[in-house]
Amino acid sequence: MPDKERIVFDDIDKYGPQHYERTLQFTTEELERTELVSIGPVSLIADARKGELPAEYLADGTTTFTADFLCSRCVEPFPFANASEFHLRFRPRPEISEENAEVEVTPDELDVEFYIERAIPLRDLANEQIQLAIPMKPLCTDACLGLCVQCGANQNGEGCSCAETVVDARFAALAGIREELAKKHEQ
Repeated sequence: MPDKERIVFDDIDKYGPQHYERTLQFTTEELERTELVSIGPVSLIADARKGELPAEYLADGTTTFTADFLCSRCVEPFPFANASEFHLRFRPRPEISEENAEVEVTPDELDVEFYIERAIPLRDLANEQIQLAIPMKPLCTDACLGLCVQCGANQNGEGCSCAETVVDARFAALAGIREELAKKHEQ
């Protein structure tokens, strides 16, 4: 009977293409992402089959999940929903000799995952897809104004009474140049 918690390449060799459907639970600690406040159940659907090359296997599928992230500008939580497809190729890891410790990856191998063990845990596959789906800088909206640099108030709603412009001390020397240019334009 084929294993349904892992993509086992020997099962594909023996029984043919395999179909997997799992709902997995992850904790924020397990995913180790500071911008992640919470995550709901993760749905993983995958179909795995032999590839065209010897010992090559293909996996196509989708992952779906909802989560709450902290906005990287205003630091407020916001909901996030993701449904993404994946297309993976698995090939045996190339042999590396001690004298040649580097292996060049060709452009057609950029989407290949190299394996040592002939089984891929579905949990690891789902974790990888979640990590790839998380934005580098999560934003509640593209127009998020973030926090006031002086008082820390959320500029999206409450605003603040701080000065409109804050001059960075590193640019103070340029302030005189601006005034001189303004005088020249007045003349």
